[in-house]
Amino acid sequence: MESTSTQPASTTPATASHASERVLEVLKASVDDAEALLKEAATATGDRAAELRERALKSLRATRETLHETQDIVLEQGRRAARATDDYVHDNPWQAVAAAGLAGLLLGLVLSGRR
Repeated sequence: MESTSTQPASTTPATASHASERVLEVLKASVDDAEALLKEAATATGDRAAELRERALKSLRATRETLHETQDIVLEQGRRAARATDDYVHDNPWQAVAAAGLAGLLLGLVLSGRR
């Protein structure tokens, strides 16, 4: 089980990067598709307009599905990172206290230097 707690910390950034790239690609393709459909629908009537509407809805459904899948991936990665952090803090409490103290000290110095 220890390998599970250390694995997410090393794989999460790469997977998150891949997920965000995938979302951007899908969103770009969806916007491009919607733009083309809107241009075409501006001149279409009757059955052709209905077909274009259906294609636009299908594209939006696919985009929504991809966003939901990506959301699930990101949430799971967040849970894994939280578990890994919790495990680390429990295994190394004094290092965690020292890191938090150092972060607080640095933040205090930065904020006091602005005045």
